[in-house]
Amino acid sequence: MTARWLVGSALLLGLALAQSDKAAPPPVLGTPNSAAAPAGSADPVSEGAAEGSSVSLTRTAKDGSKRLIRVVRTGSSDDTGIFVACQPLDDDPPGTPTVSVFSESGAGGVRVSIDKNIIVAPLAVVTQKDGGDGHIEVSAGSARYLDDVPKDAAGQPKTDQLSRCEVEASPKPTPGSVNVTQGKTRLQGSTLSYDDSDGIARIDGPISFSRQNAGSTLTGSSQKIEVNVDDQTTTLVGSVTLKNGERTSSAERVEYDDAGNVAVLRGTPQNPARSVTATQTLTASVIRYNLDSGSVVALGPVGGEFQDGPDQAPSQPSDQQSTPAVPAPPAKP
Repeated sequence: MTARWLVGSALLLGLALAQSDKAAPPPVLGTPNSAAAPAGSADPVSEGAAEGSSVSLTRTAKDGSKRLIRVVRTGSSDDTGIFVACQPLDDDPPGTPTVSVFSESGAGGVRVSIDKNIIVAPLAVVTQKDGGDGHIEVSAGSARYLDDVPKDAAGQPKTDQLSRCEVEASPKPTPGSVNVTQGKTRLQGSTLSYDDSDGIARIDGPISFSRQNAGSTLTGSSQKIEVNVDDQTTTLVGSVTLKNGERTSSAERVEYDDAGNVAVLRGTPQNPARSVTATQTLTASVIRYNLDSGSVVALGPVGGEFQDGPDQAPSQPSDQQSTPAVPAPPAKP
């Protein structure tokens, strides 16, 4: 039986730093570790996690600034999950990555911090390459240690990195299993995939979300979410719908900023953004939606119907008019 390769928290921090300097980390031999992290060693999202059960990736943005992506297993019991970092072996070719597997069936799950978003799911597999921040796959599923290197259909030992490390990861994409928190907003999806080639984390749907405001609840849905780490933006993509009280708004792409209390709905001439109430049907190239009040402001070419009163005919706004459907301070898109 070959040994499992585990890396402690201090070494993993060194791994992230060495990676940015293009220096390969030394392999460390160990066994599953369920001891509590030393005082002061855990960050706020990983307090109580097993020692060494975290990985930090540093993304260099287009403007040269650094973005930190952190993956943490929150549990510390071998009964609820594992953490293992499978480093390159002596006979592996140059450039072989380190593959880390996180699984946690407890309530805290595996936590991934990306920009303003905290993602929680049962399973994450992180691939770290020398000279790049790496690749992350997050979903429902589980992982376990194996007693021996598994064999393929021909009865030969498998040669992939996890099999040689005697670890099995079993992702099971499931709607609602990837939970995302951004401020007051809670979102759910099926899988998350991040890659350093473009610095975008893509969360596949179906996406559902809600935001509890003082006097109302905003709910919505989309096909997926894109988190651009370089630009620090979150975009809802594909058949996006926002509902608050009697207002329903929709667009193909919505830039969502919980901290700024705004969602920017972007349409096209063929498929404009839309916001509808019992007395209004508003279409525009851009609609700014106030997440707290539910009010909207239309920018650019505007169309639609507005019912001024129960006994009055609908009015038609000018195609070039910028008209607030509900009074709200105008702002640049």
